[in-house]
Amino acid sequence: MKNRFKLVSIATVAALALVGCSSTDSTSSDSSSTAESTAAASTLTIEDNHGTEEISLPIEGVAATDNRAFELLDRWGVELVAAPLQLVPFTVTGYTEEGGVANLGSHREPDLEALAAAQPSLIINGQRFAQYYDDIVALNPDATVVELDPRDGEPLDQELIRQAETLGEIFGEEEDAAKIVADFESALERAKTAYAAISDQTVMAVNVSGGNIGYIAPSVGRTYGPIFDLVGLTPALEVGNASSDHEGDDINVEAIAAANPDLILVMDRDGGTSSRNEADYVPAEQIVSDNEALANVKAVTDGFVYYAPADTYTNENIITYTEILNGMAEMFEKAAQ
Repeated sequence: MKNRFKLVSIATVAALALVGCSSTDSTSSDSSSTAESTAAASTLTIEDNHGTEEISLPIEGVAATDNRAFELLDRWGVELVAAPLQLVPFTVTGYTEEGGVANLGSHREPDLEALAAAQPSLIINGQRFAQYYDDIVALNPDATVVELDPRDGEPLDQELIRQAETLGEIFGEEEDAAKIVADFESALERAKTAYAAISDQTVMAVNVSGGNIGYIAPSVGRTYGPIFDLVGLTPALEVGNASSDHEGDDINVEAIAAANPDLILVMDRDGGTSSRNEADYVPAEQIVSDNEALANVKAVTDGFVYYAPADTYTNENIITYTEILNGMAEMFEKAAQ
Protein backbone atom coordinates (compact mmCIF):
# COMPACT_ATOMS: atom_id res chain seq x y z
CA MET A 1 0.00 0.00 0.00
CA LYS A 2 1.40 3.39 -0.96
CA ASN A 3 2.05 5.97 1.71
CA ARG A 4 -0.26 8.94 1.64
CA PHE A 5 1.22 12.43 1.47
CA LYS A 6 1.44 13.73 5.04
CA LEU A 7 1.75 17.42 4.16
CA VAL A 8 5.14 17.83 5.80
CA SER A 9 7.22 20.69 4.44
CA ILE A 10 10.93 20.69 3.75
CA ALA A 11 11.27 23.16 6.58
CA THR A 12 9.69 20.67 8.97
CA VAL A 13 12.10 17.97 7.86
CA ALA A 14 14.93 20.40 8.46
CA ALA A 15 13.60 21.00 11.95
CA LEU A 16 13.71 17.28 12.72
CA ALA A 17 17.23 17.07 11.37
CA LEU A 18 18.36 19.89 13.63
CA VAL A 19 16.82 18.18 16.64
CA GLY A 20 18.49 14.85 15.79
CA CYS A 21 21.94 16.45 15.46
CA SER A 22 21.82 18.25 18.82
CA SER A 23 24.44 17.21 21.36
CA THR A 24 22.69 18.40 24.52
CA ASP A 25 19.14 18.67 25.78
CA SER A 26 19.50 22.42 25.97
CA THR A 27 20.88 22.72 22.46
CA SER A 28 18.22 20.34 21.25
CA SER A 29 15.51 22.46 22.82
CA ASP A 30 16.89 25.68 21.37
CA SER A 31 17.39 24.19 17.91
CA SER A 32 13.94 22.66 17.94
CA SER A 33 12.36 25.95 18.91
CA THR A 34 14.25 27.83 16.21
CA ALA A 35 13.46 25.26 13.56
CA GLU A 36 9.79 25.14 14.47
CA SER A 37 9.61 28.90 14.12
CA THR A 38 11.30 28.64 10.73
CA ALA A 39 8.87 25.93 9.65
CA ALA A 40 5.88 27.97 10.76
CA ALA A 41 7.10 30.96 8.78
CA SER A 42 8.06 29.09 5.61
CA THR A 43 6.31 29.73 2.33
CA LEU A 44 6.56 28.37 -1.19
CA THR A 45 6.12 30.88 -4.01
CA ILE A 46 4.63 29.67 -7.29
CA GLU A 47 3.06 31.29 -10.36
CA ASP A 48 -0.45 30.32 -11.43
CA ASN A 49 -3.12 31.72 -13.75
CA HIS A 50 -3.72 34.65 -11.42
CA GLY A 51 -0.13 35.63 -10.68
CA THR A 52 2.13 34.98 -7.72
CA GLU A 53 0.76 32.71 -4.98
CA GLU A 54 2.30 32.17 -1.54
CA ILE A 55 1.68 28.72 -0.06
CA SER A 56 2.22 28.45 3.68
CA LEU A 57 4.22 25.45 4.83
CA PRO A 58 3.52 22.99 6.22
CA ILE A 59 0.27 22.58 4.27
CA GLU A 60 -2.52 21.88 6.75
CA GLY A 61 -5.08 20.43 4.35
CA VAL A 62 -5.62 20.15 0.60
CA ALA A 63 -8.86 20.41 -1.36
CA ALA A 64 -9.05 19.93 -5.13
CA THR A 65 -11.73 20.70 -7.70
CA ASP A 66 -9.66 20.51 -10.91
CA ASN A 67 -10.32 17.29 -12.85
CA ARG A 68 -6.84 17.35 -14.34
CA ALA A 69 -5.25 17.30 -10.88
CA PHE A 70 -6.89 14.23 -9.32
CA GLU A 71 -4.80 11.53 -10.99
CA LEU A 72 -1.56 13.36 -10.25
CA LEU A 73 -2.48 13.99 -6.62
CA ASP A 74 -3.58 10.40 -6.09
CA ARG A 75 -0.39 9.12 -7.74
CA TRP A 76 1.61 11.15 -5.22
CA GLY A 77 -0.44 10.04 -2.24
CA VAL A 78 -1.86 13.48 -1.51
CA GLU A 79 -4.72 13.29 0.98
CA LEU A 80 -7.70 15.52 0.23
CA VAL A 81 -10.12 17.05 2.72
CA ALA A 82 -12.66 17.98 0.03
CA ALA A 83 -13.39 17.35 -3.66
CA PRO A 84 -16.36 17.20 -6.07
CA LEU A 85 -16.46 13.41 -5.98
CA GLN A 86 -18.88 13.10 -8.90
CA LEU A 87 -16.15 14.57 -11.09
CA VAL A 88 -13.28 12.38 -9.93
CA PRO A 89 -12.40 9.98 -12.79
CA PHE A 90 -13.56 6.43 -12.07
CA THR A 91 -9.98 5.28 -12.56
CA VAL A 92 -8.85 7.37 -9.58
CA THR A 93 -9.88 5.36 -6.54
CA GLY A 94 -8.13 7.13 -3.68
CA TYR A 95 -10.80 9.74 -2.94
CA THR A 96 -14.12 8.75 -1.34
CA GLU A 97 -16.51 9.99 1.32
CA GLU A 98 -15.75 6.79 3.24
CA GLY A 99 -12.11 7.87 3.15
CA GLY A 100 -12.96 11.18 4.79
CA VAL A 101 -13.22 13.42 1.71
CA ALA A 102 -16.02 16.00 1.94
CA ASN A 103 -18.15 15.84 -1.22
CA LEU A 104 -18.52 19.20 -2.97
CA GLY A 105 -21.16 17.97 -5.40
CA SER A 106 -20.65 18.89 -9.04
CA HIS A 107 -20.00 22.08 -10.98
CA ARG A 108 -23.72 22.29 -11.73
CA GLU A 109 -24.70 22.22 -8.04
CA PRO A 110 -21.52 22.96 -6.09
CA ASP A 111 -21.47 22.84 -2.31
CA LEU A 112 -18.99 25.63 -1.67
CA GLU A 113 -20.01 25.83 1.97
CA ALA A 114 -18.76 22.27 2.44
CA LEU A 115 -15.45 23.37 0.97
CA ALA A 116 -15.14 26.18 3.47
CA ALA A 117 -16.16 23.87 6.32
CA ALA A 118 -13.31 21.49 5.43
CA GLN A 119 -10.89 24.36 6.20
CA PRO A 120 -8.17 23.57 3.66
CA SER A 121 -5.05 25.72 3.62
CA LEU A 122 -4.54 24.96 -0.08
CA ILE A 123 -7.18 24.61 -2.80
CA ILE A 124 -6.26 23.31 -6.26
CA ASN A 125 -9.08 24.84 -8.29
CA GLY A 126 -9.83 24.72 -11.98
CA GLN A 127 -11.54 23.31 -15.06
CA ARG A 128 -15.28 22.92 -14.33
CA PHE A 129 -14.92 24.85 -11.05
CA ALA A 130 -12.92 27.72 -12.54
CA GLN A 131 -16.17 29.68 -12.86
CA TYR A 132 -16.42 29.74 -9.06
CA TYR A 133 -12.91 31.09 -8.43
CA ASP A 134 -14.02 34.41 -6.92
CA ASP A 135 -16.58 32.72 -4.67
CA ILE A 136 -14.05 30.15 -3.50
CA VAL A 137 -11.49 32.83 -2.68
CA ALA A 138 -14.08 34.86 -0.77
CA LEU A 139 -15.32 31.87 1.24
CA ASN A 140 -11.79 30.68 2.09
CA PRO A 141 -9.87 33.83 3.09
CA ASP A 142 -7.17 31.87 4.94
CA ALA A 143 -6.49 29.43 2.10
CA THR A 144 -4.26 29.78 -0.93
CA VAL A 145 -6.21 29.07 -4.12
CA VAL A 146 -4.10 27.81 -7.03
CA GLU A 147 -5.37 27.49 -10.62
CA LEU A 148 -3.30 25.87 -13.35
CA ASP A 149 -5.90 25.38 -16.08
CA PRO A 150 -4.53 25.54 -19.64
CA ARG A 151 -4.78 29.19 -20.58
CA ASP A 152 -6.46 30.40 -23.76
CA GLY A 153 -3.98 31.19 -26.49
CA GLU A 154 -1.17 29.13 -24.96
CA PRO A 155 0.11 25.85 -26.47
CA LEU A 156 -1.60 22.94 -24.74
CA ASP A 157 1.57 20.89 -24.40
CA GLN A 158 3.34 23.65 -22.48
CA GLU A 159 0.29 24.24 -20.29
CA LEU A 160 0.03 20.55 -19.33
CA ILE A 161 3.75 20.53 -18.54
CA ARG A 162 3.37 23.69 -16.45
CA GLN A 163 0.65 22.10 -14.34
CA ALA A 164 2.57 18.88 -13.73
CA GLU A 165 5.79 20.67 -12.83
CA THR A 166 4.09 23.20 -10.54
CA LEU A 167 2.08 20.57 -8.68
CA GLY A 168 5.24 18.49 -8.42
CA GLU A 169 7.00 21.44 -6.82
CA ILE A 170 4.17 22.07 -4.38
CA PHE A 171 4.06 18.47 -3.16
CA GLY A 172 7.76 17.68 -3.30
CA GLU A 173 7.39 15.37 -6.30
CA GLU A 174 9.67 17.18 -8.74
CA GLU A 175 11.46 13.98 -9.77
CA ASP A 176 8.27 12.11 -10.67
CA ALA A 177 6.83 15.20 -12.35
CA ALA A 178 9.94 15.35 -14.53
CA LYS A 179 9.40 11.71 -15.52
CA ILE A 180 5.74 12.38 -16.33
CA VAL A 181 6.77 15.33 -18.51
CA ALA A 182 9.47 13.28 -20.25
CA ASP A 183 6.96 10.51 -21.02
CA PHE A 184 4.54 13.07 -22.45
CA GLU A 185 7.17 14.73 -24.62
CA SER A 186 8.30 11.33 -25.89
CA ALA A 187 4.71 10.37 -26.78
CA LEU A 188 4.16 13.68 -28.59
CA GLU A 189 7.35 13.26 -30.62
CA ARG A 190 6.40 9.68 -31.44
CA ALA A 191 2.96 10.74 -32.70
CA LYS A 192 4.42 13.58 -34.78
CA THR A 193 7.03 11.31 -36.35
CA ALA A 194 4.52 8.53 -37.06
CA TYR A 195 2.02 10.88 -38.69
CA ALA A 196 4.69 12.62 -40.77
CA ALA A 197 5.11 9.32 -42.62
CA ILE A 198 1.42 9.32 -43.64
CA SER A 199 0.70 13.06 -43.70
CA ASP A 200 -1.43 12.73 -46.83
CA GLN A 201 -4.01 10.76 -44.84
CA THR A 202 -6.87 12.82 -43.40
CA VAL A 203 -8.08 12.72 -39.82
CA MET A 204 -11.50 13.17 -38.22
CA ALA A 205 -12.18 13.48 -34.49
CA VAL A 206 -15.61 12.67 -33.06
CA ASN A 207 -17.32 12.57 -29.69
CA VAL A 208 -19.95 9.97 -28.77
CA SER A 209 -22.55 11.19 -26.29
CA GLY A 210 -26.01 9.85 -25.56
CA GLY A 211 -25.73 7.50 -28.51
CA ASN A 212 -25.02 10.38 -30.91
CA ILE A 213 -21.82 11.04 -32.83
CA GLY A 214 -20.65 14.66 -32.77
CA TYR A 215 -17.88 16.44 -34.67
CA ILE A 216 -14.78 17.58 -32.76
CA ALA A 217 -13.23 20.54 -34.55
CA PRO A 218 -9.49 20.92 -35.09
CA SER A 219 -7.78 23.39 -32.75
CA VAL A 220 -10.83 24.27 -30.62
CA GLY A 221 -12.70 20.97 -30.12
CA ARG A 222 -12.72 19.06 -26.86
CA THR A 223 -9.57 17.05 -26.04
CA TYR A 224 -8.60 16.18 -29.62
CA GLY A 225 -8.87 19.72 -31.01
CA PRO A 226 -5.44 20.93 -29.84
CA ILE A 227 -3.86 17.62 -30.91
CA PHE A 228 -4.44 18.57 -34.55
CA ASP A 229 -2.07 21.49 -34.01
CA LEU A 230 0.42 19.68 -31.78
CA VAL A 231 0.86 16.71 -34.11
CA GLY A 232 0.23 18.52 -37.42
CA LEU A 233 -2.79 16.46 -38.47
CA THR A 234 -4.58 17.07 -41.79
CA PRO A 235 -8.32 17.53 -41.07
CA ALA A 236 -10.79 15.58 -43.15
CA LEU A 237 -13.41 18.26 -42.51
CA GLU A 238 -13.36 21.86 -41.34
CA VAL A 239 -16.46 23.90 -40.55
CA GLY A 240 -17.14 27.46 -39.57
CA ASN A 241 -18.10 28.58 -36.05
CA ALA A 242 -16.73 25.39 -34.48
CA SER A 243 -16.79 25.16 -30.69
CA SER A 244 -15.43 23.23 -27.73
CA ASP A 245 -18.90 21.97 -26.83
CA HIS A 246 -18.79 18.95 -24.53
CA GLU A 247 -20.98 16.94 -26.90
CA GLY A 248 -19.14 18.00 -30.03
CA ASP A 249 -20.53 20.24 -32.76
CA ASP A 250 -23.87 19.49 -34.36
CA ILE A 251 -22.63 18.09 -37.67
CA ASN A 252 -24.74 15.20 -38.93
CA VAL A 253 -23.09 11.82 -39.29
CA GLU A 254 -23.74 11.86 -43.03
CA ALA A 255 -21.49 14.92 -43.36
CA ILE A 256 -18.83 13.13 -41.33
CA ALA A 257 -19.15 10.10 -43.59
CA ALA A 258 -19.01 12.25 -46.74
CA ALA A 259 -15.63 13.61 -45.63
CA ASN A 260 -14.42 9.97 -45.78
CA PRO A 261 -11.50 10.31 -43.34
CA ASP A 262 -8.58 7.90 -43.53
CA LEU A 263 -8.26 7.92 -39.74
CA ILE A 264 -10.82 8.57 -36.99
CA LEU A 265 -10.20 9.61 -33.37
CA VAL A 266 -13.04 8.92 -30.92
CA MET A 267 -13.81 10.10 -27.40
CA ASP A 268 -16.58 8.37 -25.45
CA ARG A 269 -18.06 11.17 -23.32
CA ASP A 270 -20.54 8.89 -21.53
CA GLY A 271 -17.76 6.40 -20.82
CA GLY A 272 -16.06 9.02 -18.65
CA THR A 273 -19.13 9.91 -16.58
CA SER A 274 -21.64 8.13 -14.37
CA SER A 275 -23.64 7.40 -17.54
CA ARG A 276 -21.38 4.41 -18.06
CA ASN A 277 -23.18 2.71 -15.16
CA GLU A 278 -26.67 3.18 -16.59
CA ALA A 279 -28.53 0.24 -18.12
CA ASP A 280 -28.92 1.89 -21.52
CA TYR A 281 -25.25 2.85 -21.88
CA VAL A 282 -23.70 1.75 -25.18
CA PRO A 283 -19.92 2.04 -25.62
CA ALA A 284 -18.64 4.31 -28.35
CA GLU A 285 -17.00 1.42 -30.19
CA GLN A 286 -20.38 -0.24 -30.70
CA ILE A 287 -22.08 2.99 -31.72
CA VAL A 288 -19.42 3.74 -34.33
CA SER A 289 -19.19 0.21 -35.68
CA ASP A 290 -23.00 -0.18 -35.88
CA ASN A 291 -23.64 3.16 -37.60
CA GLU A 292 -24.77 2.46 -41.15
CA ALA A 293 -23.74 5.88 -42.41
CA LEU A 294 -20.14 5.17 -41.44
CA ALA A 295 -20.04 1.61 -42.76
CA ASN A 296 -18.16 2.51 -45.95
CA VAL A 297 -15.89 5.20 -44.49
CA LYS A 298 -12.27 4.36 -45.25
CA ALA A 299 -11.11 4.63 -41.62
CA VAL A 300 -13.80 2.17 -40.53
CA THR A 301 -13.31 -0.35 -43.33
CA ASP A 302 -9.51 -0.26 -42.89
CA GLY A 303 -9.74 -0.51 -39.11
CA PHE A 304 -8.02 2.79 -38.38
CA VAL A 305 -10.26 4.09 -35.59
CA TYR A 306 -8.63 5.06 -32.30
CA TYR A 307 -10.63 5.23 -29.05
CA ALA A 308 -9.32 7.42 -26.23
CA PRO A 309 -9.11 5.93 -22.70
CA ALA A 310 -12.57 5.53 -21.20
CA ASP A 311 -11.93 8.11 -18.44
CA THR A 312 -10.72 10.83 -20.81
CA TYR A 313 -13.73 13.16 -20.52
CA THR A 314 -13.30 13.58 -16.77
CA ASN A 315 -9.52 13.31 -16.69
CA GLU A 316 -7.73 15.10 -19.55
CA ASN A 317 -4.46 15.59 -17.71
CA ILE A 318 -0.92 15.17 -18.99
CA ILE A 319 -0.99 11.43 -18.30
CA THR A 320 -4.22 11.06 -20.30
CA TYR A 321 -2.68 12.92 -23.23
CA THR A 322 0.41 10.72 -23.04
CA GLU A 323 -1.82 7.64 -23.38
CA ILE A 324 -3.76 9.22 -26.25
CA LEU A 325 -0.65 10.27 -28.16
CA ASN A 326 0.94 6.83 -27.81
CA GLY A 327 -2.31 5.18 -28.93
CA MET A 328 -2.55 7.49 -31.94
CA ALA A 329 1.11 6.86 -32.79
CA GLU A 330 0.52 3.13 -32.76
CA MET A 331 -2.35 3.51 -35.20
CA PHE A 332 -0.32 5.80 -37.47
CA GLU A 333 2.56 3.33 -37.47
CA LYS A 334 0.21 0.55 -38.56
CA ALA A 335 -1.27 2.77 -41.26
CA ALA A 336 2.21 3.37 -42.65
CA GLN A 337 2.92 -0.35 -43.11
